[in-house]
This record gives sequence, structure tokens and C-alpha cells, in this order.
Amino acid sequence: MNNWNPANNIQDYLVFGEFGGVNPSITDSSTYTFLTADKMSEVFEKEIEGCYLYSRHMNPSGHFLSQALALMENTETAHVTSSGMAAISVAILGICSQGDEIISSRTIYGGTYALFQNVLPRFGINTKFVDILNMEEVKSKITPKTKVIYLETMSNPMLEIADIREIKKIAKTCGAKVVVDNTFTPLIITPYNLGADIVIHSLTKYINGASDAVAGCICSDKEFINSLKDVNSGTAMLLGPTLDSFRSSSILKNLHTLHIRMIQHSKNALFIANKLSELGMRVIYPGLANHPQHQLFKEIMNEGYGFGGMLTLDAKTDTITHKLLPLMQDKLVGYYAVSLGFYKTLFSNPKNSTSSELPIELQNEMGMTDSIIRFSFGIDMDIQRTFDRMKSCFEEVGLL
Repeated sequence: MNNWNPANNIQDYLVFGEFGGVNPSITDSSTYTFLTADKMSEVFEKEIEGCYLYSRHMNPSGHFLSQALALMENTETAHVTSSGMAAISVAILGICSQGDEIISSRTIYGGTYALFQNVLPRFGINTKFVDILNMEEVKSKITPKTKVIYLETMSNPMLEIADIREIKKIAKTCGAKVVVDNTFTPLIITPYNLGADIVIHSLTKYINGASDAVAGCICSDKEFINSLKDVNSGTAMLLGPTLDSFRSSSILKNLHTLHIRMIQHSKNALFIANKLSELGMRVIYPGLANHPQHQLFKEIMNEGYGFGGMLTLDAKTDTITHKLLPLMQDKLVGYYAVSLGFYKTLFSNPKNSTSSELPIELQNEMGMTDSIIRFSFGIDMDIQRTFDRMKSCFEEVGLL
């Protein structure tokens, strides 16, 4: 367990508004003026602090959010995008060219899998999917063409925890970049401190926390982020995944309460995990001692934020699952909806939703059956009431 506290960096980040406001002003402009021809030419060649060219490149609101996220992830800088998938696409295409290869965890978000499997090969970039927990398998896939090892800190939806430290050792043997999606565990784990080169987030989830915005970010060193924003070759600049100024501003405000929310998300999920375990149900939660990577998680986690708000439950049969999901919504357990990190509880069947892009045989290898339910527990203060409602639903459908 690490004593480093990323929330302290965010709390120390003060940006004044144009007229001294406690929130930074929102610059509602797509383009920016220059007073000299030389200065415009200079901005086309390199980034200048406090000087903006065009909002597709960067805008003040996006800059403020980017800097706060970099402080959170302990990277030199960051860049915000219009979605988590935009962040992944921009980062990967900023590294890989035709003929290059990616080694990726097989247990990743369905959209990421589809990008790697169905889209990137059209540009000559191929992916080898591996059991990211098996270091010998990862090593066996390394070739001179390997440019990226990609994984999620906590995998979606089976909640596997990879050892980023060991992955970094393997990546060093071939000069590959370690790219880590940390969407499930902001504040809880800091991948950059463990050896990741690039950290990705879907800001849509925990960091924003209100399910009212779609956004993403890439956190890394200045050299890499600047390469993404290069006016001639940068993927962030030329593909145009710009995050709107108003959304950047609202997410920055929500970021300042993330530490409070993550503690409560984790507290509630652990409470439910223990209660379900006592009922004899099959639960996957890294805070339980029977989770295969429980000890690893304790080694790499930042102290004080718990084990996260995600929990996976096996409801035994697809028939029970299909009855249970809408019933739990009807009985006010939460919302039957995809996504996560909302202040209310969300639940869904990933096999038929967020992981449906994965081939059936791969789903079976992962243990992701029709009966698997993924929960994102909210920040309810009366979690006992939530559990009582869940238990009542379980009894009604014959799960108990």
C-alpha cells in the first residue's frame, strides 16, 4: 500500500477566473487573436504558455482540466479529448504506424477490443490479445514490431488486476510503451508511479461522476503529449477530438470532489461484497480476500481510497439475470444502464452490452457468462437499504 496521496495535488491546484473568480473563466471562442505576425508563426511551431491558436488544438478550459489531471496521475502533463475512446485512438495512433504491433490484455472494454481487432488492422496495425496476468504469455508475444503493451488497471468486467510493474519490465526489453486505462480506479491506483508510460481515462465515468458528459484524457510526459498536438503530424490536432470548453469546466469542478466520492463508492461496494459473500453468492471484488489479486492490489493501491466501486456478481443463469436486472430498477436498487461512476448505482449484463464486441470463445475463456452482472455502486449513504432491496429482488427471482 502506498502513502502517496494524489488528491493532495488536485486540492493544491488553484486557478483564478478572469476577474478573480474562484472558478476559472470559460473562454467561449473557437479561435484566438494575435497582435503580431511573428507570434502567430511561433505558435504554429510550438506551444507557448498562456497563448492559444485554435480550440481544436487547445483552449484555456481544456488546459486547466488537463493540468489538474496530470497532477492527479503524477505525469508531466495531459491532454483532454471528447471521449475515452478518442483518448485511446489518439494515443495509439500517436505511437503506432503501419506494420507495428500491439500486445493487449484480452479482458478490456468491448469498444477498445473492437478498435484493436476491427479498425486498426485496416491501417496495418495488428494486435495480439493475451492473458495479461500470465507474464510468460506476454513475453512470448514480443517481437521487434511490438510498440505498445495495453491493459486496464482493473479489467472490464471481470475485475482482474494486472501487475503493471512486471509489465513495464517486459516492455523495456523491446522499447514498447505501456498504455494503461485507469478509468475504474482513479486516485486508488496511480499507474504512472508503477511504470506506465501513458495513462488513459474515460472522464465520463468516475472523474466527472454525474453521467452528464462524455470526455477522455491522455496523461503522459511532455514530449509525448506535445507530439499529439503537433500541427503537422499530431493525432490530437489532426483528428479533431476536441473537448468543449463548457464540458472541460464542469468536469474540472467535479474533479475536486473525486476523493470524497471514491471513498464512498469503495465503502459501499465493499459492504455489498461482504454481504453477498455471506449469502454464499459468487462475487468478484478485489477487496475480498478470495480475489486472486487481492494481495497485489493492496501492494499497489494508494492508501485511503478503498478497492473501488465496481463489483461483479454471478446470478447463476441467464433466465434469472434477465428477470433480475429490470426488477432491481423497479425496486429502486439503481438504474439498469451501462456506464459507471454515477452517484447512483448502475448495473448491466456486460455479455450483452459493454463487452458484446468480444468473440464468444473469448468471453467464455474470461468466465463472462450470460449470468454475469456488473455493478457500479453509487455513493448512497444508506447502503444497508440498498442491500435489503437487492436481497428482496434475489428472493423474488429465485436466486436465494
